[in-house]
Amino acid sequence: MGTKLRATSFSLEFFPPKDESGEQRLWQALTELAPLAPDFVSVTYGAGGSTRDRTIRVTSEITKRTQIATVAHLTCVGASRAELIQILNQFKSAGIESVLALRGDPVGGPTAPWETVTGGFNYAQELVELAVEMGFKVGVGAYPDGHPASAHDLEKDIKVLLAKESAGASFATTQFFFEAQKWQSIVDKLAAAGSKLPVLAGILPITNVKQLHRMAQLSGMQVPTKIAEQFNKFADDAEGVKELGIEIATQLGAELLQRGVPGLHFYTMNSAQSTVAIAKNLGLVNR
Repeated sequence: MGTKLRATSFSLEFFPPKDESGEQRLWQALTELAPLAPDFVSVTYGAGGSTRDRTIRVTSEITKRTQIATVAHLTCVGASRAELIQILNQFKSAGIESVLALRGDPVGGPTAPWETVTGGFNYAQELVELAVEMGFKVGVGAYPDGHPASAHDLEKDIKVLLAKESAGASFATTQFFFEAQKWQSIVDKLAAAGSKLPVLAGILPITNVKQLHRMAQLSGMQVPTKIAEQFNKFADDAEGVKELGIEIATQLGAELLQRGVPGLHFYTMNSAQSTVAIAKNLGLVNR
């Protein structure tokens, strides 16, 4: 079962839980979200590949439990080519046919110095080539605010995306963002270069203001001043933050749909309520 990137795809992202209670929360969220019939779900790696084993186990378990197509994140961090082949074979044995190939962040975060592993890869393009050789459908990351490793140079990032497409990548998923024009800019630049790469838009339903600022800091993305001010008004009102997050994500999703986005990819943070509300608002359910 591979990813079904039809117009318009609806997909979900989870992160590997750190403990048993976190795992129960993930399965509860998935139970609530599965009836929405997402086209696929993906499971992330932690910084420095720190959650590799849990990523493999949880991704495999999702595939077994739900029969929903699953995309496993895979990074170059801290792994040799031989180890990456071993992981890809584990995915294949679990019935996983698609991976999101990323360079990944060093243990110190996206701006920390890159540490080369003997016999490993330094670029996501190399991982794309390997996964394609092994028969996987491969997605890659795209960064509307520019990647920290490129000093947020979007032109450089576009060249990297084109190289990944040439290596066999068949879709891209963006980091979360808040302005539809940022997605449009990537799409337009790719199209001008002759690219056919579908770019799915990553949407983060905000439920926690501190979490928003931390994720923005780690990813290097810019939170528009207007939106930051709106959320700061509800800093001590958890329900107000959640409702505002649903409203802002719904507005962004609606504009992206008008612009012909091929898919919306929700960063669920292992919680279902906001994503369910936004998907229903946008008419993504019961297509």
